[in-house]
Amino acid sequence: MELPNLAPALPELLIVASAIILLLIGVFKKENAGGGITALGIIALALTALLVVSGPSERTETFGGMFVVDGFAVFTKLLVLLASAVTLAMSRHWLRAEGLDHPEYPVLVLFATLGMMLMISANNFMSLYLGLELQSLALYVLAASQRDSGRATEAGLKYFVLGSLASGMLLYGASLVYGFSGTTGFDALAKALANEAPVGVTVGMVFILAGLAFKISAAPFHMWAPDVYEGAPTPVTAFFAVAPKIAAFALLLRVLTGPFGSMVEQWSQVIVFISVASMVVGGFAAIVQTNIKRLMAYSSIGHVGYALIGLAAGGPDGVRAVLIYLAIYLAMNAGAFAVILSMRQKERSLENIDDLAGLSKTHPMMALSLAIFMWSMAGIPPFAGFWSKWMVFSAAIDKGMIALSIIGVLTSVVSAFYYLRIIKVMYFDEPGEGLDRSISAPVGLVMGLATLAVLLFNLVPAGLFSSASAAAASLFGG
Repeated sequence: MELPNLAPALPELLIVASAIILLLIGVFKKENAGGGITALGIIALALTALLVVSGPSERTETFGGMFVVDGFAVFTKLLVLLASAVTLAMSRHWLRAEGLDHPEYPVLVLFATLGMMLMISANNFMSLYLGLELQSLALYVLAASQRDSGRATEAGLKYFVLGSLASGMLLYGASLVYGFSGTTGFDALAKALANEAPVGVTVGMVFILAGLAFKISAAPFHMWAPDVYEGAPTPVTAFFAVAPKIAAFALLLRVLTGPFGSMVEQWSQVIVFISVASMVVGGFAAIVQTNIKRLMAYSSIGHVGYALIGLAAGGPDGVRAVLIYLAIYLAMNAGAFAVILSMRQKERSLENIDDLAGLSKTHPMMALSLAIFMWSMAGIPPFAGFWSKWMVFSAAIDKGMIALSIIGVLTSVVSAFYYLRIIKVMYFDEPGEGLDRSISAPVGLVMGLATLAVLLFNLVPAGLFSSASAAAASLFGG
């Protein structure tokens, strides 16, 4: 029996080895191992990123065609690894202050990251499901990791129950596709469906879309996100907001442009619907929120809707717009959650928007950073968020989707209300007792770098644009 070529999967193998070694270190060292394991986890993620960059430059398949590496996989894996490393770095101080600095946290993050990388490189519904469940199982445990908190336990249980339902829908859809086409491989499916797709395949595709829509918290499959974001420990919420969304979006892009690429007329209708629903739900439901983590959940639902506009447009230009949107979304959310993690008073974590009152007087630089992130999320020029929305709207307009773009612009105006309200609270409300002065160095560094990335994006966008263009082209065989 011939062994598969392991070279394309070296980054994933490194993550596996690192997670197992760190788990053993945590078991034998036990006390005060959390900080060292977190640092080693970040190093492992950095080394993995180096392996991803130095991997095959051309499209390469292994494990019987179930695992693929191409320019698209490299681009999105780097985003996921960056998101995981950033959230690990920001988590340390908060977890230690809350007495949750346990060695299993970074290990679970590594296993979740491994699942995300497998999802991105999946070229078969079997490997897709393996990666998806590996990620999901780690995330279920992370959501409930604050064991003495009723809210965290509730969040983990809700995520597990609803996530299991979504996984079942996806698996049922994949079984329908297999039953009517006779294959689970993406390349074979693309050839089999090139001329005409049986009705059963179309039904299966809808179930698969429903399962993946849950993973990116797109409406109407968003019901888990606000409760899980609010109930989970804040560092876990920060992780949920960026890395899993990028991986699930990458998987959605690969599935719809690959095996179902010839069925664009069928799936584009579904994508347009969930895009509009997500933008409307994210825009209007966030207005009444008083908890900033819950507000960020509805904000992420809205941003998913905007990113889906690029997918609905289709083609290399639409995919490029989505990839640029995800990169900018990562910077904005990482920076915003760096501020949220710094919302502490007398070593007690705060989550209400009103707790930011007068922040500009007590913490002027933190207030300025959060204001820049809020302006960017609202899509106000010249910040990076404006260019991300510009890209997806332009891609849609080029394909004649004028109505979808207009809905996107109108919901952006609505969402600006709750983003600007946060700025109003920070700059015009009278300060209360004030937040603690101390901010950990990693959190301050992430906040500063994210601020610069969002603020100065329009000066140096060429590198991101060219990388996203190459990644999108590789997805279409270019």
